[in-house]
Amino acid sequence: MRYPTRTNLLRASAALVIAVAGYFIWQSLTNGGLPEGFAGGNGRIEAVEIDIAAKLPGRVQEILVDEGDFVAAGQVLVTMDTASLAAQLRQAEAQLQQALIGVESAKSQVRQRQAERSAVEALVAQRVAERDAAQSRLTRTEQLAARGTTSRQVLDDDRARFQAAKAAVSAAEAQLAASDAAIATARSQVVGAEAAVQAGHATVERLDAEIEDGTLRAPRAGRVQYRVVQPGEVIAAGGKVLNIIDVSDVYMTFFLPTEHAGRVALGAEVHLVLDAAPQYVIPARATFVADVAQFTPKTVETAEEREKLMFRIKARIDPALLDKHIRDVKTGLPGMAYVRLDPRLEWPAALQIKLPE
Repeated sequence: MRYPTRTNLLRASAALVIAVAGYFIWQSLTNGGLPEGFAGGNGRIEAVEIDIAAKLPGRVQEILVDEGDFVAAGQVLVTMDTASLAAQLRQAEAQLQQALIGVESAKSQVRQRQAERSAVEALVAQRVAERDAAQSRLTRTEQLAARGTTSRQVLDDDRARFQAAKAAVSAAEAQLAASDAAIATARSQVVGAEAAVQAGHATVERLDAEIEDGTLRAPRAGRVQYRVVQPGEVIAAGGKVLNIIDVSDVYMTFFLPTEHAGRVALGAEVHLVLDAAPQYVIPARATFVADVAQFTPKTVETAEEREKLMFRIKARIDPALLDKHIRDVKTGLPGMAYVRLDPRLEWPAALQIKLPE
């Protein structure tokens, strides 16, 4: 049996002392033993989460990504079964073609009615001329009859012709009015047909949009966190299919008491230490300081009770730094956030920035 040498025992003892010392230093930091001008609070790494959901009810046809995959903005993630919508689109396109034909037919009816009106206008002019001629002839006949140079029969015949000519003018004018009404009706049919075309275009555009909505894309770059459903499942409108996180927008939310929170300015430097990797110190910036206390005692009457008021603070990690270590970014990790309340102070040695290589 081999026994440890004195040198090995000394080395082990020294390592134990260093570990214990480091532990107590760490404990002093996490338990409020920070220098004046610094504050710390417990928090958890979070990121912006996005639910990829279907706008319309339907069957999931294919999911093109797996949990843990990184996706780019605009990348196709899921396709829905749009066969029924495609059939409706073909039907709508056919109806649109019919509506377009209806517009041309209605316009041709307008042209035809306008041509008929022109013919009636010519007829009215002819009837007016015939009436005027009959009236002139009747006037001359009446003058001759007064002098006794023409017979009574001729006078009666000329009067009858004049009355017939007047009736013919009235009939022609009635036909002209009927032509105007027919033109108005034909024009209203054009308006109706054009409205049907617009409705057809709108239906086609709507179905195109719904078919496009059947292709679910990533609204921004991120990582797939989990899949909610599987291909072949039917989901309702708004049904979730995937959940992704934006690993370029990662932050830690933590809480500070009133006396510290009131001194935290937007943009203040924050250093994060994660429980899972205490050897690293990650830089961040305060991007949000709540203006309302998050938990408040039932009554706030003394200074001691006011100190119990806690305010939420968000510290965001630089996206450029995240991009360098994007494969290592994980949400939900607990840790500590340390804030430098006075920018003139130097960070303690244990909280100097230290990042993985």
